[in-house]
Amino acid sequence: MNDSPGWATPGSSPSDGDRQGTPAGRPATDGGAQQPDQPTGDPKWSAEQPPPGQWSSPGATPPVDTPPPAAQPAAGWGQQPGTSYGGQYSYPGGPGQWGTAAAKPGVIPLRPLGLGEILDGSVATMRTHWRSVVPITLVVATVIQVISVLVQKFMLSDLPLSSTEDMTAEEAIDSLGSTLAVSVVNQFIQVLGTIVVTAMLTMIFSRAILGQHSSVSDAWRDARPQLLRLAGLTLLLALGIILLGAVLVLPGALAGSVGLAVVGFVAWLPLIIWLGIKFSLASPALMLEKSTVIKAFARSSKLVGGSWWRIFGITVLTSLIAFMVALMVVAPFQMIGLFAFGGGLDSLEDGSAQSAWGPLIFSGIGLIIAQTIIMPIQSGVTVLLYVDQRIRREGLDLELARAAGIENYGTTGG
Repeated sequence: MNDSPGWATPGSSPSDGDRQGTPAGRPATDGGAQQPDQPTGDPKWSAEQPPPGQWSSPGATPPVDTPPPAAQPAAGWGQQPGTSYGGQYSYPGGPGQWGTAAAKPGVIPLRPLGLGEILDGSVATMRTHWRSVVPITLVVATVIQVISVLVQKFMLSDLPLSSTEDMTAEEAIDSLGSTLAVSVVNQFIQVLGTIVVTAMLTMIFSRAILGQHSSVSDAWRDARPQLLRLAGLTLLLALGIILLGAVLVLPGALAGSVGLAVVGFVAWLPLIIWLGIKFSLASPALMLEKSTVIKAFARSSKLVGGSWWRIFGITVLTSLIAFMVALMVVAPFQMIGLFAFGGGLDSLEDGSAQSAWGPLIFSGIGLIIAQTIIMPIQSGVTVLLYVDQRIRREGLDLELARAAGIENYGTTGG
């Protein structure tokens, strides 16, 4: 395994005619031109590559004189088994199936993935490699929540407990300012923790795909060189969202026109969703390809192109699952903290619950448990979506098979 864990770093974008990871004789699903014959310098490559539309699993021999199957696209979101997809490859059993038997050295089979396989791969990695995954997420989640509890306790404890109707204008401004300050600090700490978790879990998932174990120290060593770039990528994306909001919403707010501000917000919301999905694969591209921030954005844009709705659907579903898990875990702790140690509903009415130790500590415990479960799933889905798109477009399954030590994978000779 090299710097990029068994994965070839793309030298140029797939559409530029220098597609790395797409072997000779295997077309890319986005319509790219075929490459010349694979160089024979690498002993792991067979001199013969499978023709378009005939993709043999490891150890299998393709039938003789069998016409290629009907062409089907890689991103068959919402299609039914047996229907036509209109792309380059055939999925005999429906979306996400690559022949009758695909090699599976790790947590996923080496073929285009279905929704269930992506979610299952995330959970399987967390379950199989829990000795590496759980310590990372648990430590980061604990640090985040400890800082968050302390910030809320000492920044909100001096606020007036009177209702908003009884507040003076000065008290209302102080309360709003303190609340915003707490929110900004919490979000900043959350982002820093998420960057560290994302970087390290990406490396663990990349090895889990190959069936290889990665310790916490291995993940940190692999992720550390790219941490600053990942922080820059996250910051640049956040600044872009904020600037778009300033351009679209702020003029109406400054002019005192509620209608204009609403129109700007309505335009801003779908735009940031579109950009968020378009650049959702930038993080794994940055970490696994050892690329720069700008190149990572460009790679994500190319990989997501043509599959935006599919990736959007999987991302939304993953977010809903994460929300439901967090709700089921955190809610009981919040109820215990509020009614057993926080004064019950009366503390909610007078505002004392937001700075009482009982509710804050129990809520923090619930969030630590929830984040320890949720962060690996969300990170895993993002990494597996990136791998899935590269398998569909660039033949990454061959590179992964070679890195996993599977000889003669995808050759006609079995």
